[in-house]
Amino acid sequence: MAVLVSTGLCVGTYFTLGYYHVPAVCGMLLALYTVASLRPRAVSVRCAAGALLVLLWGTRLAEPGIGPLSVGFVTVSTIVCWVAGDGSRRLRDLTRRLRLEQEEKARRAVIEERIQIARELHDVIAHHVSVISVQTGLAGYVFSSDPPTARRALDTIGDSAHEALAEMRRMLVVLREEDSAPTEGTPPGSGGLGGLGELVKRVGEAGVPVDVRVTGTAYDLPPGIDLCAYRVVQEALTNVIKHAPAAHTTVRVHYGQDEVHVRVKDDGTGRAAPARPRAAGATSGVTGQGLIGMRERATIYHGTVTAEPAPEGGFEVSLRVPVPRAGSHGA
Repeated sequence: MAVLVSTGLCVGTYFTLGYYHVPAVCGMLLALYTVASLRPRAVSVRCAAGALLVLLWGTRLAEPGIGPLSVGFVTVSTIVCWVAGDGSRRLRDLTRRLRLEQEEKARRAVIEERIQIARELHDVIAHHVSVISVQTGLAGYVFSSDPPTARRALDTIGDSAHEALAEMRRMLVVLREEDSAPTEGTPPGSGGLGGLGELVKRVGEAGVPVDVRVTGTAYDLPPGIDLCAYRVVQEALTNVIKHAPAAHTTVRVHYGQDEVHVRVKDDGTGRAAPARPRAAGATSGVTGQGLIGMRERATIYHGTVTAEPAPEGGFEVSLRVPVPRAGSHGA
């Protein structure tokens, strides 16, 4: 506004002194464009009217015979510069609104995923409490008659109690930042790597061949980690169906000494080129909300998720989660 006003005063004085040159008009129009691109429309329209009056004042000095042409030139130029500046402002406002909508969508996705995870952890905790209840009754029943069985029952109670407390702490972590009522229509979670065969079968029926490979010495995972790994595989295979329905996919599950590593990779066959760019915050062919869900689950168990194009082609989703083994009952 300061630049436009000062330019208008200088140009108006220049015209009043009997000078008229096109560069003066260009400077005035450039200042008008800047105001129209940065200020509200109600303000820029008044500025455009004032700028047009100043320029029309200068056209009185135009050479005889081209006066009407000069009037038309400054009028059309003023309108064009104002429209261009106002369009730039509206485009910037639209971009800002879209960014805010994307951030809100991502925030809602995080909330919904946390609600889903909390429900699943609730089921896991309920399972441990049920085990504790049953084993407590067994220990009390055989306490005198069968001490070894009672001892095993007490050991099971201790392990289940530690796991239940760990899962409860994780559930509190999930809910610590969001105070939101559960959304309707979100079914309680179920599954685990034990249900991987059924999942692969369903994906195969959808037309995506999947090869499952398990390496390392398999052992029982804590229920929460087991469910986390299953959900990541499920989301990754779902995205293969969406973006590369003709691709051959490999699911590898490796049981390490202190971690479980899950990798889902497709060979890229049938993957359309537009499926690669980022979507709503994603860095790959995985949808933004799907990647948010994967990361939320992995973070709860101190794990990591990567989703990126594979060097040899195709796309790869990788999950690594540390697994507390016997003698370690940390959260």
